[in-house]
Amino acid sequence: MKNQQDTGKENIAAHSFSLNNRKQLNMTGVKEVVTFNENKVILQTTQGNLSIKGEDLNIHNLNLDDGSVKIEGYVSSLEYTDKINSKGLLNKLFK
Repeated sequence: MKNQQDTGKENIAAHSFSLNNRKQLNMTGVKEVVTFNENKVILQTTQGNLSIKGEDLNIHNLNLDDGSVKIEGYVSSLEYTDKINSKGLLNKLFK
């Protein structure tokens, strides 16, 4: 175990996931659900934003206190991005 100095910053939680038969995704290190619908879920994780695409996606067992989430449905892709697009189209226009 590494010693950590108290700098007043939030400790970075470990981020991991397991995907079972492309139908059940269990994940740790989740900070926030940015957006979701049955075809796409975007999560802010300790390693950047994660876009999960698929069909009939449902969020189960979301616990932001410990950073865990379970997503069920057919998962077709997982993609990480480092940037957080909190302002969407307006943010892109004024870059």
